[in-house]
Amino acid sequence: MRPLKLVPDHTNIPFLKYRVVAMVTSLLMLGASIVLCFVMGFNLGIDFVGGQSLRVTFAQPVSQDEVRERVEALGFGEATIQQFGSPQEIGIRTPVPEGGVDAANQAAVKLRSMIETTYPGATIGGVQSVSSKVSEELFRTGAISLALAMAAIALYVWFRFEWQFGVGALFALFHDVVLTLGFFAITQLEFDLNIVAAILTIIGYSLNDTIVVYDRIRENLRKYRKMDIVSILDLSINETLSRTVVTSLSIGITLAILLVLGPEVIFGFTAAMLLGIVIGTFSSVYVSAAILLWLKLKPDSFVPKDVNPHGAERVAAKDLP
Repeated sequence: MRPLKLVPDHTNIPFLKYRVVAMVTSLLMLGASIVLCFVMGFNLGIDFVGGQSLRVTFAQPVSQDEVRERVEALGFGEATIQQFGSPQEIGIRTPVPEGGVDAANQAAVKLRSMIETTYPGATIGGVQSVSSKVSEELFRTGAISLALAMAAIALYVWFRFEWQFGVGALFALFHDVVLTLGFFAITQLEFDLNIVAAILTIIGYSLNDTIVVYDRIRENLRKYRKMDIVSILDLSINETLSRTVVTSLSIGITLAILLVLGPEVIFGFTAAMLLGIVIGTFSSVYVSAAILLWLKLKPDSFVPKDVNPHGAERVAAKDLP
């Protein structure tokens, strides 16, 4: 049986021909995402804002306003009611009462009792409780994790590649992270520590994909000194295209199945990962390579002096075997 080939051998797709359209689109989406993050903000989970949270599956659709009134009547303060999926599935979040663990446990029992009494047949998930102090520590730890990841990546790319590649890789990562944040701002999906983990994973995936393309670009810069830079970039992307497509597609299929059939607790994580894979693939092909042109990368920029003068020379991508 012949092996299935998703990408034909020796493709010669002119990706960089559409670099202006791709970059303008990316910049517009970046601007929109930043505006959305500041204007709409995030639906922060209790990991970051503290409080008690539980999910309830009612026997029949209920009014969110009615649930909010009944919960607030218990005296826990302002309640946040959020629908998940169907109208029967509601998330309830309330502030943590003062008095420590005992007070929190009593409040959870009181809330559970009210729901079971008022809405017969309702199924209550586990109650999560995070104090404001712990949530502040979690928020600070998550922010530090993201900052350290970006700093470590900057140092790694700086030492491994030339500065043009470092700037391009960091811009691609910034592009992927900001678009993912914009997605959570516009959808108002719950933003918790799972999403931070997803963003860190996206950073790793996107960097790996970008490094593969950059490695090939650097190799081809040394081999084909007479080829123009756009042809070298196109050639490098085409040579790594099969690996990029197969990797992204295999991960994407797994995430799509989890998104549809997986438990709700990982819905946000799966959605972030799936979006990140799509954005990361796009940035690896169009953003990270195209930005090298704006940074004045040339075919002879990094040619080592000891290169064999009789080495292979290619003058156009059409010379592919």
